[in-house]
Amino acid sequence: MEVSINNKIQEIQDNSKLSQLLLKLNLIEQKGIAIAINNRVITRSAWNATTLNQNDKITIIKATQGG
Repeated sequence: MEVSINNKIQEIQDNSKLSQLLLKLNLIEQKGIAIAINNRVITRSAWNATTLNQNDKITIIKATQGG
């Protein structure tokens, strides 16, 4: 199935969990990231329980330091 990750289409397995996707993207251990699916923020504690659906729009935001 297809999902959009930061406006780029990505093919993933049906019934994938958010945590599986983040593992595939090497982001599962990343600190300072926020995830939203269809404009709804998903807390880190819900990543394992969140099932992705066809055409979900996933936004991944990484905090950066700067000044």
